[in-house]
Amino acid sequence: MKNSSSVRVWDPFVRIFHWGLVLSFLLAYVTEEDILPIHTLAGYVVTGLLSLRIIWGFIGTHYAKFSEFIYSPSTIYQFLVETGKFRAPRYLGHNPAGGAMIFMLIASLLLTSVSGLVVYGIAEQAGPLAGLMSGFPLFFSEITEEIHEFFANFTLLLVILHVGGIFLESLVHKENLVLSMITGRKRASNSTEAM
Repeated sequence: MKNSSSVRVWDPFVRIFHWGLVLSFLLAYVTEEDILPIHTLAGYVVTGLLSLRIIWGFIGTHYAKFSEFIYSPSTIYQFLVETGKFRAPRYLGHNPAGGAMIFMLIASLLLTSVSGLVVYGIAEQAGPLAGLMSGFPLFFSEITEEIHEFFANFTLLLVILHVGGIFLESLVHKENLVLSMITGRKRASNSTEAM
């Protein structure tokens, strides 16, 4: 696929981050508190990856920067309408819906991670927030655990929507977007496509 008709879009960090996040989130989700050491470790990996991705969103390569996929709500809405009609423009980087999904996933995963650290600090008296959480009553842990579970489930819903969007976009533009997140390359744009 390394020919003149393809271009590098996703840098190695973005690809490693993406697949690392997929694996660590799924591992954390399926282990829940049943296997707490693995759940906790996977949660730490998610938190670390998110922290690095946020930094990379400001200093990274062209298509990795947040500024390259911030769109107005009206642009996102119009893109979704056009997608529903199977005539949305192709974007080399994140399209408006994909960009919005990235921000929602990051926010939901951050809320999942922080609430998990709070629960771990109070209930287990462990982790980086244990000292800060030592005086909090146990009922606060139970409330925070509900928040943690809500955002974990909300993240899973976003992931399902994300995968559906990838499938639809791949179908509409006859392009394997999963493969592009593995190789980093996409078909080069032509003059009629959005950048």
